[in-house]
Amino acid sequence: MTLHFPALAERVRSQAVLQPGLYGTVDFDDPPYRHTADPRDRSTLHPAIGDRAATLRDERLVELIATTTLLGDVVADPYACLEPQYGTRTLVAMLKQACRDGVDAVPDAPHELRALLAAMEDAPDWLDVELVEEGARLARVGSALTSPFITRGVFLATFLNTYAALPMALTGALSGKRAARRINETANFFAVTTLPGALDRYGEGFEAAAMVRLMHSMVRYHALTRPGAWDREVYGIPIPQVDQMPAGTVGSYLLAVRALRTGRGFDGADRAIVEFNRYRCFLLGLPEELLPTTPRDIVDVFNARSALLRDDFDDATCGELVRSSMDAYLRPERTLFDLAASRVEKAWSKTSFAIAFCGGKPSKAARMGVDFTAQDVTLVALTAPFIAGRTIGAEIGVRIPLVRDGLDKYLTHLVRRRLASYGHPEFVSDGATYERT
Repeated sequence: MTLHFPALAERVRSQAVLQPGLYGTVDFDDPPYRHTADPRDRSTLHPAIGDRAATLRDERLVELIATTTLLGDVVADPYACLEPQYGTRTLVAMLKQACRDGVDAVPDAPHELRALLAAMEDAPDWLDVELVEEGARLARVGSALTSPFITRGVFLATFLNTYAALPMALTGALSGKRAARRINETANFFAVTTLPGALDRYGEGFEAAAMVRLMHSMVRYHALTRPGAWDREVYGIPIPQVDQMPAGTVGSYLLAVRALRTGRGFDGADRAIVEFNRYRCFLLGLPEELLPTTPRDIVDVFNARSALLRDDFDDATCGELVRSSMDAYLRPERTLFDLAASRVEKAWSKTSFAIAFCGGKPSKAARMGVDFTAQDVTLVALTAPFIAGRTIGAEIGVRIPLVRDGLDKYLTHLVRRRLASYGHPEFVSDGATYERT
């Protein structure tokens, strides 16, 4: 019974009405096997991170995670379902034109496209545009200086649970060159959204968010309409909103953890970054209920997703995704500089992965598909003074009026260079590559 989030539950149930071909047979009153509120089951929440028992006692949190585990995208999914009629390339082309020139510029624009753009254009009441722009300015430091060294490691975090990782494994998108493309597309999205004005209606980040939504909806469409491709009773909805929340809010989560530890709450800069992350998530289709604003609520919602996700690491799914992602070569060229930079980036990615998810233990990292060695630690130690030093300096500089404008121009230039190295993103899910479970 829905007690705390009736509007959200109604949005979930509306999926069967809006898209009976996708969701007509889904029982939205029955949580999938991946979701567990049984204290006897092992979840993905590590005891050192949070108190699972406290989450299970909180009816609001349990209901929120259960509900959003069954929520796809009520406006992007119908557009993706036009694929048999229009084809993927045409859907992509129409969406790009609508983002750049307005939906009226698209000849005979289908109403599903109009609905998607209208939903993204309908700014939420809580939106503070100036605060979002300030948050983007502060976030550019990380995009310019540190993201290139940790993106792969963060990307790997999405593959540590069988139930959450299966959609990516199903698409076949993380083998060979496709692995590098997906990692670079992810890095591209998070970088481009930090550029000045990127999240404005006709900004680059707005279009990137629309393209990501279409890509996720295409995954849902192909997974749910191909016989034998998806077990709804076990996995629920492919790429549910609750699984998109961690990547979109991890920056806010880290700020919230620090705020709770220090007891000082959010300062002005923290609030700006949280607002920026919230609006970016809104453009991706996440419901406001998954985007709280206070440190305590941010941590509770973030950890609740882990506390209610059944633990499982299947090597054939998770291990293969981790290995193929780690093996991917992400640089644009193979010059001596590119090869050296790639080795340093891998060392940082492997080290951050091992520390965050393996307690720094090489043996545990190896069991998860990451060859973490002393050489990686050495490379990180040798390059840390430069990488960490300039990041800390920039974080201080962007808060000093006398230098922040000039520094911001430099950081924006660096982000543009990063985007060029990531290559042109396609944000397309090709149904021809899909596998069977």
